[in-house]
Amino acid sequence: MIVLFTDFGPSGPYLGQMSAVLHREAPGVPVVILLADAPAQDPRASAYLLPAYVRDFPRGAVFLCVIDPGVGSGLHRPMAIEVDGRWFVGPGNGLFEIVARRGRSAHAWAITWRPRELSATFHGRDLYAPEAARLARGEGPRGVSVTLEPDPSWPDDLYQVIYLDHYGNCITGVRATAFTGGQLLLRGQPLPRARTFAEVPGAQPFFYENSNGLIEIAVREGRAGEVLGIGIGEPIAAA
Repeated sequence: MIVLFTDFGPSGPYLGQMSAVLHREAPGVPVVILLADAPAQDPRASAYLLPAYVRDFPRGAVFLCVIDPGVGSGLHRPMAIEVDGRWFVGPGNGLFEIVARRGRSAHAWAITWRPRELSATFHGRDLYAPEAARLARGEGPRGVSVTLEPDPSWPDDLYQVIYLDHYGNCITGVRATAFTGGQLLLRGQPLPRARTFAEVPGAQPFFYENSNGLIEIAVREGRAGEVLGIGIGEPIAAA
């Protein structure tokens, strides 16, 4: 199984072009679109979002992840990382920092293979997709083993909004298991905690543990991002 996690957006040709490569190079392997609207050009926010969904997929799954604002610059090495039996392929720009850190075992390769034709701006199609297909076929990465060195400037949990979903709910980079406060502070104002939407009066902002284990800000029967005027990068605190 190949799992797509990108900021390409649900419209436009990019997902289709990348999927075409996967079907050509790994025929018969299922391709699942996990997320096509990851935080745009924001590998840091995306790095805290990705691990929340990994558990839904079996060992052996290959995550093809492309959030790459520096594509073509040579600033970051293309990477293939195996974490607890699952593969992650994409740019080495921090996108896999948290998923690797939280894994029980993680091994990394810098991808040295290059196709004969490599677009300067679409490595997802030309480089990462063929490599992901190769791994999905059961072959090894075309690269050199490298040591993973955690970045101490990246916290274990990110006390910020990292994603707005279809309903306008604001997902944060904080795991519920790591959140010790009884209230969440947003711009200095406390929000109450609830277990379900039904526990909260209409139009009332609150926070809760979402179905993927992250702290999420919501407004019952409303769009929290619009009602509260917040977006990706908005800081929060525990109280």
